Amino acid sequence: MYIHRMAHPTRGIRSRRLPATPPSTARATTIATIATAAGLGIAALNYRSFRRRLAEQSAILNETLPVNSQWWRDHAKTKGELLYVAIGDSAAQGIGASVPNRGYVGLLADHMRLVTGRTVRVINLSVSGATVGLAVRDQLPRFEKLSPDIVTVAIGANDIAQWDASVFAAGMRRLFVVLPEHALVADLPCFHLPHNEGKVAIANRLLREQAAQHPGAPGGLTVVPLHATTKRQGLRSVLTQFANDMFHPNDRGYRVWAEAFLPSLTADLAERFPPLDRSTSSSVGGRG
Repeated sequence: MYIHRMAHPTRGIRSRRLPATPPSTARATTIATIATAAGLGIAALNYRSFRRRLAEQSAILNETLPVNSQWWRDHAKTKGELLYVAIGDSAAQGIGASVPNRGYVGLLADHMRLVTGRTVRVINLSVSGATVGLAVRDQLPRFEKLSPDIVTVAIGANDIAQWDASVFAAGMRRLFVVLPEHALVADLPCFHLPHNEGKVAIANRLLREQAAQHPGAPGGLTVVPLHATTKRQGLRSVLTQFANDMFHPNDRGYRVWAEAFLPSLTADLAERFPPLDRSTSSSVGGRG
């Protein structure tokens, strides 16, 4: 019996050797890999260091919270011919400024004195960390006991962290309905980061809607363009106009905040409180 033997499938086929990687290429690849890994490691270390420094600076600023609060309480005892009341959060407290009255509330009070020629008593109801809901709960009851000549409101930035549009709108509605028709309400400042700016855009739309529905102000409450004013400063303002915690404004940043209020404030003061002629005034009174 004849048996046909099949040839092995690989027999007679010459094996092919892959071309060897040149030593220079292999060496370059290795160096690139090591460099990339080292770069990522350094970036991670730098980021952790940056976050640690931010936490340290935030802790330092937190120590100023009771200092600023006490400063405003002490100065609220000073009488004045005009009563200015501020509702807000840590920005109204001037956290991040070199001294409390270099925040925007202090700068606006100085402007009122200059423009009207009158003394101004400042009652700063703001509380660091306040959201719109907390302002309604804690600041509004105190506000309703006062009869202010000038009112500013800048609140809502702290709502962005745990954003709830319905809660925000309801809080603004409750707050705005109590305000006098001459109150100046700032929209939220620019956050410069896309993931936050989307929420800020919604918040500012809701804020303007509620301000427009104020029952006692023809055309609604005046909304101060804080967002547009801070946005014009650009992303580089984070390096030049913010305190070391990269969140609160510094002296320069608070001047920008004050500038957002000044056009509306100056027009309102000129209409309701024309400058006094001290030569015809025999005495200067004050509001307790």
